[in-house]
Amino acid sequence: DEFISSPPRKTVRFGGTLTEILLKYEKGDTTDFELLKHQLSDPDIKDAQIINWLHEFRASVAYLTKELEQLVNILLKLPWLRRSREVVEEYLGFLGNLVSAQTVHLRPCLRMIVSQFVPPRITIREDDVDISDSDDDDENISENFDTCHRALQTVARYVPSTPQFLMPILVEFFPFINKSERTLECYVHNLLRVTVYLPMLRLQILELIIEKLLKLDVSTPQQDIEDAEETANNCASEEKSTEEGLFDMEEDEDRKGNKVVSPSVERMAHPLAERLDILMTILFSYIRDVCHVDGKLNISNTKDLYRDLVSVFDKLILPTHASCHVQYFMFYICSFKLGLAEAFLDHLWKKLQDPNNPSVIRQTAGSYIGSFLARAKFIPIVTVKACLDLLVNWLHKYIDNQDTGANAYCDVALHGPFYSTCQAVFYTLIFRHKQLLDGNLRKGLSYLQSLNFERIVMCQLNPLKICIPSVVNLFAAITRKYQLVFCYTIIERNNRQFIPVVRSGTGGDLVQTCTNPLDSFFPFDPYILKRSKKTIDPMYQFWEELSAEDLENLKKPIKKGTSEDEDDDFLKGETPQNDGVVEIAPNSYESNTRSPVSSIGSPADCYVPYPL
Repeated sequence: DEFISSPPRKTVRFGGTLTEILLKYEKGDTTDFELLKHQLSDPDIKDAQIINWLHEFRASVAYLTKELEQLVNILLKLPWLRRSREVVEEYLGFLGNLVSAQTVHLRPCLRMIVSQFVPPRITIREDDVDISDSDDDDENISENFDTCHRALQTVARYVPSTPQFLMPILVEFFPFINKSERTLECYVHNLLRVTVYLPMLRLQILELIIEKLLKLDVSTPQQDIEDAEETANNCASEEKSTEEGLFDMEEDEDRKGNKVVSPSVERMAHPLAERLDILMTILFSYIRDVCHVDGKLNISNTKDLYRDLVSVFDKLILPTHASCHVQYFMFYICSFKLGLAEAFLDHLWKKLQDPNNPSVIRQTAGSYIGSFLARAKFIPIVTVKACLDLLVNWLHKYIDNQDTGANAYCDVALHGPFYSTCQAVFYTLIFRHKQLLDGNLRKGLSYLQSLNFERIVMCQLNPLKICIPSVVNLFAAITRKYQLVFCYTIIERNNRQFIPVVRSGTGGDLVQTCTNPLDSFFPFDPYILKRSKKTIDPMYQFWEELSAEDLENLKKPIKKGTSEDEDDDFLKGETPQNDGVVEIAPNSYESNTRSPVSSIGSPADCYVPYPL
């Protein structure tokens, strides 16, 4: 206040006072007005000059009507951010005065502020050609961002309608996904900061960010990421072996004693995966910080954020097929409190059983339920049992209604949600059967027998024919081991009925057998982004190697064709011989929608990465 009320320092300037210049301009005398614009546009303008002009403009905002839009735009282009504290404070005061007196300039002011949400670009020109265009590593960039948010809060305080004008501008200025990691990181971070002081925009901002993340995610199939990592590792190994040949024995000994960690070990080899990894790390940090106050979970904050994230999940994630990583924001927030995980499961359950929802949404909800129950360590077995009861009871009622009617035959188009639910139940049992039987084997077996899997497996709808073979095979092995149901007779009969599909391609005709009629996927397959996976791994259930006894149960062959690049994920790295092991036929859908079976289990280090 003391600074604002103090008189400005005198500086060299031309023309009369600002009021005189503007009055002359209204009468048609533009000489001084053009001189004013020239002085304000001078790249070498001094701090004292900026302060002097801004002080006059603050007193004359009533004259800055829409007719003087050009002059206002010049003022908004003043280099105020990287100036002295006095300039910054004067400029913030000017912005407040301008938008409160002339709301017609609100949009240009907001656009100017939002444009500063990314690092400035350094452009070096040589013979009128740009030879460099990179992010400015300005030491004060964090302080500049703080100032931008102060400016935005100042404008919002004077103009209550700011949020509705701001949101379209935030959408417009979102950088393209091929921009540098630093640019995307700063912009997303600043968007999330806006939600702190403009909470009414939080849902829309989260939608915007997650929509962009989703585009990144589906643009980088898991197989592409794994291939890029493998190629990078091979190149690194070759370089290392070449370098080692250049050193003498003493230097080799020194290096053995001191293991050097490469600074690039945290980077993803795939450029889009690298961007996605950075942005997912920011999103996880935001969720954690909003939900925890002073290190303790704040229930009210967490519930509010959960509602927003579920809304975004329904709108963007659920209708998107085979995204690999973005959906983990729900996995993460649900880990904070069991009540949230149960609420999420209940939400998915309602989606699944509601006949008014499109079949594809119901099937996807089933995939999410099965994957979530199987993979989330924080879900206790009592909750798993409660969910299995719900799902299995629904299956039995479905069979009651459909198994004797005109539609009592195997057809994905007619019974998609039924098959998706069957697969969710089978998948959950595969991952959780040891916990279900732990402690009291007799009681556990009694519970599993009460689910009456035999009726589900033997019904006319024939779920074993539709579910993914790797899931069917392990389910068959486990239920056979505990004498719950014998599936192999049905599986063999189904195999004899499979009709190969001839697909024509550039390399000639290819005979394939569709092994995924549901086109299903497991949304919580292993998370492979290096930085952000550190947040997920502690609460994630990886697939454990099968015991020798389990492997013996799987020795019964179920052949549906062979494919050299597609192996059952559950069996990878565990059986050296192929005879008697389940073989999975090629899939019927294109490689760019890969995900499902590919990662039914998170392989241990000894496993081989698998595509499908």
